[in-house]
Amino acid sequence: MTKYIIKGGHPLHGEVTISGAKNAAVAILPAALLVDGPCRIENIPQISDVTLLLNILQELGADIRTVNRHTMDIDCTNVHSFHTPYALAHTIRASYYLIGALLGRCGQAEVPMPGGCDFGVRPIDQHLKGFRAMGAEIDNQEGFICANVPGGHLRGANIYMDIVSVGATINIMLAACKAQGMTVIENAAREPHIVDLANFLNSMGANIMGAGTDVIKVRGVDHMAGGSYSIIPDQIEAGTYMAAAAAAGGEVRVCNVIPKHLDCITAKLVEMGVEVEVEDDALVVRRNGPLRPVNVKTLPYPGFPTDMQPQIGVCLALAEGTSVLTESIWDNRFRYVDELKRMGANIQVNNKVAVFDGVKELIGAPISACDLRAGAAMIIAGAAANGITEISAIHHVERGYEDVVGKMRGIGVQIETRDFPDPVEEPAKAG
Repeated sequence: MTKYIIKGGHPLHGEVTISGAKNAAVAILPAALLVDGPCRIENIPQISDVTLLLNILQELGADIRTVNRHTMDIDCTNVHSFHTPYALAHTIRASYYLIGALLGRCGQAEVPMPGGCDFGVRPIDQHLKGFRAMGAEIDNQEGFICANVPGGHLRGANIYMDIVSVGATINIMLAACKAQGMTVIENAAREPHIVDLANFLNSMGANIMGAGTDVIKVRGVDHMAGGSYSIIPDQIEAGTYMAAAAAAGGEVRVCNVIPKHLDCITAKLVEMGVEVEVEDDALVVRRNGPLRPVNVKTLPYPGFPTDMQPQIGVCLALAEGTSVLTESIWDNRFRYVDELKRMGANIQVNNKVAVFDGVKELIGAPISACDLRAGAAMIIAGAAANGITEISAIHHVERGYEDVVGKMRGIGVQIETRDFPDPVEEPAKAG
């Protein structure tokens, strides 16, 4: 068992360079299945979710060559299988993008039910609604989603999303790229990584209009020829290091960002009394005085992102006064609150609302990373806390943050990884 050990209580200073966007990469890699020739993808983050997707593409028959640490050449010319290996795909949420990509390429897809972080019920009904509207028949067989298109070609359709869903918007875009005719997605999500995916697909020969608005139009094409594309910087990784500087204090320069993508995060930190200086492709985050309480509600982009909710929660736990944090996207995303309480935080949760009564300090304690973003929040809490914090279940963090230990050290966090013996279960007593 490997854990993070953090000696906290020190202001942070230094700079950190942000990697390619995890949420864009896990959509763009499956999208390579739609390309008929080789494509070069740059600025790929080195995270475990990406490694899994690359392994899945290889199992399906893709030829993948490493150019450097962050650049891959992917050629799916010889991909003929539509059956995704269960052992690789069932642990990752983004595996469901393989359904849309394989339907677009092969007219068939067999993909395990998605895994990833547990935020309660995370249905994919909007994805399936879109595929069915385009002519796919879908069944669930022994843990696999099995989809096929009678006749082999999806048809363009008008699809209204009942809720704003990032995953469904992406999946329907993928399926629509080679469908016959025009597909219109209404009430579409507008996140930066959706725009990035559309830009990637268009650079390969797709015809997508309106990405970044709530109506996306995809005119199907017969052929996507390949090319080269660089993934945008990670909005959530950048926000995480901004929150770390806010919680622990000090001054941190966050490099290789698109400041516009961070406006919603910047606005809340400024409201809390944090100074944020905007440069062309960097932000300087500075906090010397106390944090002020604020109210935060997660919303679809351009609102405050749900993936930043746990990280801002650490800041609210240290603010002078009472803050209210409302989660409007996912159920069960406040599990990290129990871990902060172990460190002395004063937080009350009622369904999707958490009330934070700020404390003067957090105290280091043994805690656990219960999901990807909660794990990042635990690192922030450890950096801000007095004493030693020991974080277990760190594999969640490594799903979405490249070299988090090295980058945290670069801004002054005293963090290291340490191996511990696996816990041994006591044998049950007879009788």
